[in-house]
Order: sequence, then structure tokens, then C-alpha cells
Amino acid sequence: MARATTNPVTPGNFTGYGFDQCLAPTQKAMDAWLESSPFWAVGIYISGNSRHCRDQPNLTPTWISTQLANGWRLLPITLGPQAYCNPRYPKYGPKIDPVIKRDPTNGYAAAKAQGVAEATKAVGVATKLGIAPKSTLWYDLEAFDIKNKGCRLSAISFLDGWTEQLHELGFVSGAYSSGGSGIIAIDNARVNRATFDEPDMIWVADWSGAPFEFTGTWLRDGAWLPGRRVHQYRGGHDETHGGVRINIDSNFLDTGLGSVPKPAKPICNGTVIDFARYTPLDLGTKQVARTKAAQCLLKRIKLYTGPISGAYDARTGAATSAYRTRLGLPAGTAFDRVVWTARLAAGRTPLMKYGAYGPGVRRLQRALNAAVGAQLPITGTFASATTAAVKKYQDRFDLPMTGVVTEQLWALLQHRVVE
Repeated sequence: MARATTNPVTPGNFTGYGFDQCLAPTQKAMDAWLESSPFWAVGIYISGNSRHCRDQPNLTPTWISTQLANGWRLLPITLGPQAYCNPRYPKYGPKIDPVIKRDPTNGYAAAKAQGVAEATKAVGVATKLGIAPKSTLWYDLEAFDIKNKGCRLSAISFLDGWTEQLHELGFVSGAYSSGGSGIIAIDNARVNRATFDEPDMIWVADWSGAPFEFTGTWLRDGAWLPGRRVHQYRGGHDETHGGVRINIDSNFLDTGLGSVPKPAKPICNGTVIDFARYTPLDLGTKQVARTKAAQCLLKRIKLYTGPISGAYDARTGAATSAYRTRLGLPAGTAFDRVVWTARLAAGRTPLMKYGAYGPGVRRLQRALNAAVGAQLPITGTFASATTAAVKKYQDRFDLPMTGVVTEQLWALLQHRVVE
């Protein structure tokens, strides 16, 4: 059994961008990319004798726990024995055994035993690093000639053993391969082999450049859906974020339940506060719905004690004036753009980017609608439209247009100063 840990299961529920890199990055690099890149998941090579980067000086239990605490999703990868018809491997270890036993109950028993052994080793390494049980461990099966029957079937038997043993040891099985070779073979085995323990998660290498789409015909409709796919959409290239350059492959994840928030809790007896546009209000304004929203927002900070009537009266104006004073704004009763933005953004200030979800994202979307007229639907899910609105807001203040919501950006939205 795997050792208990306080670290969360990974990757968990997530829809968003990730990268993988041969050498686990330094903490400085991870911190820089956390606050400036679109990525929120990272593939790390933890085991396997065929890894290019067998020495991983940064990969420690502290590194693992720090990334998980910072919100990173981890994809632990094993690159061990490879299909025997792959011309580039092995580099440091044996290939997958191609010998078939004529006993039909055993098939490629030696290959399956290798898969069991690699899974056992991977769980041992993962456990020492503090990767929690029920996390997904990925096997990297590089491209091979799937027309070679013996090569294909032995590779499938290897993955069968990998998955079976991971399940026995309390982990989730993932398999990475090229769309045009290993993925086709795995999908065919899923459909045609009654005894095949298919991987729980699939990671398709298809360098189409389109994150959201699996091009080609690698998978049947509905395969590994919902929430069981990763798409590597771009191969090795350099990217620089936060002044740190790393050579990466780019991925898009849709795992678990995805980035889907729980339904929003009603406030102020169900007062509507979600609008595509937050127009200015002042004494005598005839905008009932938005005035009710303003009264609700002021009531929540105990500046307004009257009824949520929808009438922008003297009492509402006085509460607004008190809030403007609190923000350091010029005196007045106008519930203007800055007031709307600050009040809608108020609350906790977590780092957020594409893939975030929950009440904080709803606050952000409302605030961006007030601040830059983004007209976002208030979904609670941080995706492409929210990213574009964040960049627009960053551009207003001549900030790097990263699409990442940091403490500095929250401070601007909330009309406060961060030292």
C-alpha cells in the first residue's frame, strides 16, 4: 500500500494548460512561471531507465509539496522499457520483451511482467516524493511501428501489466503515446481485447497546435471521456515567462470533473448581482435591478442598513459616500465604475489563471465587467474570454499581459495599494 501524505491527489479536477520538460525546473523558475505563464500543470519524469534526464536534482519531496501547495497539478511520468521495434530505444535499459508463450492464457507474459515491475518501481518513487495515492502515474510509450504485430501486442501487454499493478497499489493509470501509433493501438485494444486493463487516463501526442482538438483519427468518439484526456499539442520549443526560459512541450488537460464550479450561493435573499454591464448610479437613478445590487453589496459591509428597495435614495447615497471615503476616492454619492469594481472584487485574493474555478472567479468576472466592460457571463470558470478580459485590464495599467491574476492585479481591482 502507498504511504499516506497530506498532499492532494493530482491532477484532480482541471481543465487548462500544462507543460512538460525533461528536467524538473528550479523553484525560482516554477515561481516565475506560476505568476506569468498560462500553465498550471507540469509533467515531471520521476522514474524509468530510458529517461533523458535521469538525474533530477530539483525533484525532492519539498519540491513536490511546494508545487502542489501553490496550485500546480503534477503529471508524474515513467519512461522505461520501450517497444522492441522502436529504433531509438533502449537508451539505458531493456526493451519490452517480444517473446510470446504459446499458452493462450499467458500471451506476452514476460512483457506484462515488465509492466508490473515498472509500475511497482514508479509507485515506490512516487511515494517517497509524497505523491498521494489515487494520483495518476503516466507511462511514456514512445512511437513505434504498430503494423508490427508482435511489437504492438507485447507493448499492449506491458501497459496491461502497468495498469493492473497501479490499481493494486492504489494509483490511477495513465498512458502517453503518439496519436498515430501507441494511442491507436491502445484504443483498439480497449475495444477488441476483453482482458485488457485499459489505462484510466490517456495522453495523446498530436502536435496540431490546437489545444482543444484531437486532430486525426486516433481515438473513437467518446473514448476516455469525460475528464480522462490530456493533449500534447506542441512539441519541443522554448518559451519565456517571467524572464525564465524553458524548453517545453505544451499540453491541454481535461481531467476529473474539469474546472467546473459548484452553483453560486444566493446573497441578500436572492438579489441579482450578475450583470454584463455595471452602469453608474447616483441619487435619483432609475435602475432598479442594479440599485438593488449596489444596496446588497453595501449591506454586506454594514454601510447600508436600509431595505433592498431598488431606489437610489439618500440613505443609499450616504452609504456609497462612506465607502468612497474608505477607498480614498473624491467625496460624492456616485456608485461609479471604480466603486462597482472595488466592491465586486472584494474578498480573498488567490492567484488565478486559465483553469481556475469557483466563487473567486465569479468575483473576478463581475469586477472585469465593471472595470473594462468585458461583458463576461458570470460562469465561475476562468477560460479564454476571462483570460482576454484580464489581459485588457492589465494593458490599461501597462502591466505585462499575462492573463494571470496576481495579488497586484487584485489590489488594482480592489482599489488598494500593495507594498
